[in-house]
Amino acid sequence: MQDFRKLDVWHKAHALALDVRRVTRGFPRSGYTAQRSQILRAAESIPTNIVEGCFAASQKDFARFLEISIKSAGEVEYELQLAYDCGVLRYRNWKSLSADAVEVRRMTIGLRKKILSRLQGTE
Repeated sequence: MQDFRKLDVWHKAHALALDVRRVTRGFPRSGYTAQRSQILRAAESIPTNIVEGCFAASQKDFARFLEISIKSAGEVEYELQLAYDCGVLRYRNWKSLSADAVEVRRMTIGLRKKILSRLQGTE
C-alpha cells in the first residue's frame, strides 16, 4: 500500500477530472446530459482507479487497476473528440484537455510498466 498523493500521475489525473468537470458545466442542458455524464465518469475513473490500485493487495492488482485507468484515459480522449465534433466543446478546451488526457495515459502506462518489470524481477 502506498500514498496515492505522492504519485505525480494521480495529481495530473485529479487535475484532469476537475478540469473536465469545470468545462462540461458549459454543455447545453438539452440533449447532452448523457454525454456529460459519460465523460465525467470516465475522467473520474482515472484517478479513482489509481487510488484503488494503491490500496490493492498486491502489485499485480495495482497494475490491473492502472490498466483500467489507461482505458478510461482513452475513453476521455474519445469523449472529448466527440464533444468537440458535436460543437459543445471549444477548440481551446478540447486541445488542452486532450493533451492532458494523453499525458495522463502515457504517465500511467509508464508507471504500470515499471510495476510489471519489478514483478518480473521477483519471479
